[in-house]
Order: sequence, then structure tokens, then C-alpha cells
Amino acid sequence: MEKQVLESSEERTFQYQDSLPSLPVPPLDESLSKYLDAVKPFLNQEEYQRTEDIVKKFENGIGKELHQKLLERAKTRRNWLEDWWLNVAYLDLRISTQIHCNIGGPGPYIEHCWPPKEGTQIERACVNIWHTLKYWDLLRAEKVAVERSGNAVLDMDQFRMLFCTCKIPGVTRDSIGSYFKTETEGECPSHLIVLCRGRVFAFDAIHEGSMVTPPEIFRQLAYIQKRCHSEPDGPGLAALTSSERTKWAELREYLIDRDPKNLTLLEKIQRSLFVVCLDDSSPHATPEDYTEVARLGLIGDPTVRWGDKSYNSIFFSNGTCSAFCDHSPLDAMALITMFSYAEKKIIENEGKWKGSDKVRDIPWPEELVFTVDQKIINEIGHAKELYYKKVSDLQLVSYAFTSFGKALVKKKKLHPDTFVQLALQLAYYKCHGRPGCCYETAMTRRFYHGRTETIRSCTVEALEWCKSMLDPSESTYQRLQLMQKAFAKHNKMRKECENGKGFDRHLLGLLLIAQEQGLPVPELYVDHAFTASGGGGNFVLSTSLTGYTRFCGSALPMVDHGYGFFYSIRDDSF
Repeated sequence: MEKQVLESSEERTFQYQDSLPSLPVPPLDESLSKYLDAVKPFLNQEEYQRTEDIVKKFENGIGKELHQKLLERAKTRRNWLEDWWLNVAYLDLRISTQIHCNIGGPGPYIEHCWPPKEGTQIERACVNIWHTLKYWDLLRAEKVAVERSGNAVLDMDQFRMLFCTCKIPGVTRDSIGSYFKTETEGECPSHLIVLCRGRVFAFDAIHEGSMVTPPEIFRQLAYIQKRCHSEPDGPGLAALTSSERTKWAELREYLIDRDPKNLTLLEKIQRSLFVVCLDDSSPHATPEDYTEVARLGLIGDPTVRWGDKSYNSIFFSNGTCSAFCDHSPLDAMALITMFSYAEKKIIENEGKWKGSDKVRDIPWPEELVFTVDQKIINEIGHAKELYYKKVSDLQLVSYAFTSFGKALVKKKKLHPDTFVQLALQLAYYKCHGRPGCCYETAMTRRFYHGRTETIRSCTVEALEWCKSMLDPSESTYQRLQLMQKAFAKHNKMRKECENGKGFDRHLLGLLLIAQEQGLPVPELYVDHAFTASGGGGNFVLSTSLTGYTRFCGSALPMVDHGYGFFYSIRDDSF
């Protein structure tokens, strides 16, 4: 992670996009055999026999036909999954995606430059924003380093979605507006949106051809803060983005019909670089306990975050901060790369601005005043009420485990991520006395526009090891043997998934082909084994490694009775 930004201009950020391999379609027999292996922990002998028969029938019948059609589709697309995934996983959802899909996470600056301190909100915000703007500048110049996994170049397309990107609600399907352009592609929007006490402001990050400095950003934020703290609160229109999608789409249309100016203002928010949120909360935070700042970042005040933006940068009144992002256009790793760059620069400068204090005579921020009527005011009230009711059901903790970390695990020649995943399986088994179907995110960015694949961590091998750990008659030697087998299995699955040889996305593709052709849903997908093992979005454990940095984020669990488990791995802690 160290070499984030190129010192030389040899490689351009997006130069390999055209030469990345296409996303492969795995062989049908391999995917089905992996699927059968994955459902075993959740079935008794009789149920397994039945599922095996269903799978055989599928493989020799409709499955073969659907697989051929999928291969045909893959011939004409560099990523056969891309459009489908965007729609099925995100844009077709009608629930509140802000609550159920968005991702968020606290900034780790309390550990070095910025311990919580009242009165530092905008002073720190202006430095953080400036480093983020510098990253935007580097990205526009294609000077952000191309990421690699070993020697393999990774797809960088998601980095385009960090800035000037917003989801737009639709009555039956949402869409994504992305307005980012590199310098060679042309003009790119350069304004920021600031949300504060129910009001919306905008100001440009470029003045007379050069970027605003932290003292200039401070001036703009101080102006906004002073006005918001001395005048009545605004209507809090942003809360509508937390509504169910069809409802928000209809209200958005209503707003535009009320006054065409409202469309201009909405588009200004959509096109903005990102959203700066000035939140009045003052969450408790320590290096060992990020619970409150993580909770308020993920499910805090809905009037000071625009749920559809790909990046909201939230600054709390005590100088702590958090990110809040729409998950549709990008996965967490692109965000974490950007945050790591900003953190490195903040540390290098001891959290301060060491440049000129000169402030140019730049235009004051403009308030975006929407034309609203009583219906909209009522709807905002209703949206807030519903939002708080829904999020009250979430329990969230964010603690550091400090007994040891990656260094010790690697010394024992074990993979740190597999270590956490198996610990998680054991914890679930201990608590519930049964295996927990588990989704771990694998990254498929070795392929053109690749995003994710599912690693199903609850394997037969993991279950055998969990049982041995709770069986007092098992010897340490036996437990160790079973643990090594479970490690080997998980490591093998991870490698396969990263190389386009997972099976979950393949099975999804076959189902979507059937739906597109108007065919009945094949029996495999309505079989008890499919749901019991987590298929169709039923994983009780949804988990993800957020990398080997100080940044950690989270999202809501996939099911109401489930757990979301998101973790970063450091040398001396988890």
C-alpha cells in the first residue's frame, strides 16, 4: 500500500484498461461440484442426496442449455456480469439502499494527529478536504498508481466513481450518473456540496485555474457554519435519499414538477465532487473503541448526508470524522486507497497546513434553496421517522483486538485473513451450536471491470475443525490437523475466486439467463439447500476484509437475523 502515487509519469492510471482480460465463465461441472461441496454443512444425508439429484438433473438438462447461452453472451462482452450485477445487486432494489447497502467507516486520525477535541471540526475538515482534492487532481492527471496483486494489473475503473458520481432514483430501477473526466477527456465538475443543519451549500474547489487552499476552504466552511448556527435550520431535504427507492423517485419527480429550478439544484448535487457533511454530533472515540463514531457514520442524522453520493465526508463537532458511501458504483478498496493517501499526507504534515495563509477573494458559498411545499415538508418528517425506526434495530460495535495481529499469525505461517474467517466460524458455532452460512468478499479486479465474487467460508473442513474445538475428547494434535485442512481449503477457494473460478456469480448468471428467456426458475434455485447455504442473499454472516491499513468500514447485515463482520488487519492488532 505504500506506493500509492507515482513519482514518475511512466504509467498512467487507466492505461491498462483496454488490455485487461475479459471475465471468464467457469466450466459448468466445476461450478456445480463446488456448489455441492458448499451446501454440505447445512444438510443431512437425505437432504444432500436430494440436492445432488437436483444438481445432476440441472447439469444434464436446462443448466447445460443456460450455460451455452451464457457463453454466447460472454463472447460479445468483456464482462458478462457487469450490467447484470449493477442492476440485480443495487439498482433494482426498492428497499432503502441508504440503510441496507451503503458503506461507511471512521477516519483513524484520532490515533495520531487528531485526538477528539471540540472546536476543531472545520479546522481539520479543511485539511482533509484539501488532501482529497489533491487526490482528485492526481486522478484527473492519471498519476494515481496502477494497483497490482502480485504481478497482475488490477482494473482501475472504480476509481472514476470516487468523484462526481451519484445514484439517481427511478420508479422501477435507479441509474448512476458519473460526470468525472480525466484531463485528456475534458472538463470535470469541480464544486463541492456542504450539508449543515438541514441546509445545502455549494462552492467551487477551483478559483481562477488553481485549487482552493485549506485557509480558503476554512473561510468557506466558517461562513456556512456561522450562517447555519445563527439562522433557522433548513428543511433537511437530504433525508429523502434514505426513503425506499420508488418513494424517493416519485418525490423527486414531484419536486421537479413543483419548480424546474429544483432539477437544476438536484443536478448540482449529483455532479459535485463529493459531499461535505458538518454533523453536530460529538461521538466518543478511542483507538480501542470506534463504536460511536462508526455508528454515527453509518446510521447518523439523515439530513446531513446525501445517501446517493458515492462519497460523503462527514466531520463531527469534536473533530472526528467518517466516510459514508453509496455502494452501487464502487467497492470499498478504491475508497480505502484514496483514504490511505490522504492519511499519509496528513501524518507527513502533522495534521496541519504548512503552506501560505493567504486567502484570495473567492466567491462566497451559494445556498441551494429548494422550492418545497407542505407535502414535501411532511414527507421529510415521515422519512426521518421511518429512518430512525429502521436503524434502531441495528447493534453495532467497533473494537480493536490488541493481543496480537498479522505479525504473529504470519510468523506461524498462516494466512491472516483465513485466520479471522475461521475464528469467526468458531465464534458462530460456539454461540449458535450450528454452522453459519457465510459470505466473504473476494476481489475479481484482475479482469476488466471486475468487482467481487463470494467466498463461502463455512466449509465442511471449517465445520469439522469447529466441532473438534468444542469436543473435550479431541487431542490438540487432531485439532491442529483439522485446522490446517480448513486453512488450506479456504486459501484455495480465495485464489479460485480471485481468478474468476468462483461459482456464485456463475449460478446467478444462469438464473438471469433463464429469467431473460422467460423460462421457469430451475429447481436448483428453489431447493431448500440453495437458501439454507446462503444463496439468493441469505447469508447469515456477511463479511469483508477492508485491507491491511488503519481504515475499517461496515455495512448492514444481509438478513435481519444476521451479522455483518468487517475488519482490517494490522501488524499488532485486528
